[in-house]
Amino acid sequence: MSNSTLIAEDVSVEFSGLRALDGVTLKLDPGEIVGLIGPNGSGKTTLINAITGQVPLAGGEVRLGEAKLSGLSPRSIALKGIARSFQIVRLFNNLTVIENIESAALAHGDGLRKARQKAAGLLEEFGLTALSDALAVGLSYGDKRRVEIARALAAEPGFLLLDEPAAGMNEAETEKLLHTLQGLPRERGLGLLIIDHDMSLMMRLCDRLHVLASGGTIATGTAEEVRRNPAVIEAYLGSEAVDA
Repeated sequence: MSNSTLIAEDVSVEFSGLRALDGVTLKLDPGEIVGLIGPNGSGKTTLINAITGQVPLAGGEVRLGEAKLSGLSPRSIALKGIARSFQIVRLFNNLTVIENIESAALAHGDGLRKARQKAAGLLEEFGLTALSDALAVGLSYGDKRRVEIARALAAEPGFLLLDEPAAGMNEAETEKLLHTLQGLPRERGLGLLIIDHDMSLMMRLCDRLHVLASGGTIATGTAEEVRRNPAVIEAYLGSEAVDA
């Protein structure tokens, strides 16, 4: 848990001379849920990659409070309490569910006994206890997503960045995920940044939305403010969102 604010300030990223992010500033406080939305190709995943050290910055910086994170390795940033999931689930397919979660706790520095206790607790929290000894490779997509989030939490992060956690889930699975994610900031004191295209999920889950289009910020605000923002309607939501 962290008492500092996670800040991406005036961040720019370039790929082969093309600017994928152009001067984006985003702040995330402990205990807050911020949704990152926008059309495909708007720079959402690139921003998470920039925050977590997966891509170099062409401008700006990322900080945790006053401590600069940009320029550090992804592992160094993770050790400072910034955990993430990926658009494509990355589990150890030949390990069991509980071994996947234990491995994250061990990497965090926990001893084997504590890692096992922590993994068992997370399995219960995510409704995965019955799958404890199942190999990850055979899980449903929704269960893989839940295991990935549980694994990220095993590192006791101050901030959790989730890239499309509801992708591939049915309505019941998404509803279950919503309730799980809603409780995390309150129960663990962490800040949650989430990318997802399920607008019903995002509107109900997030304290604040940050909207990207073509690599730049076009709006920030509450779900209601963003839903009625003309620039957002034109770039992403469409006029039917206001009437929904």
